[in-house]
Amino acid sequence: MAAGNLRDALAAHARGDVPAAISALMSIDPESWQAIEHRLARLGATTADLLNTMRELRP
Repeated sequence: MAAGNLRDALAAHARGDVPAAISALMSIDPESWQAIEHRLARLGATTADLLNTMRELRP
């Protein structure tokens, strides 16, 4: 479920819908956040890096 929430947040962020992005991110439980952050760290990134990249890719 967290993967779907993260996907929804990234899609909303990419289209500039900040309220929807925040809502989707707030729906992710703490345990899932830890897993997401762990996976990003293994890639050498952070959640902020991911959001900044999405902003740069936005048309």
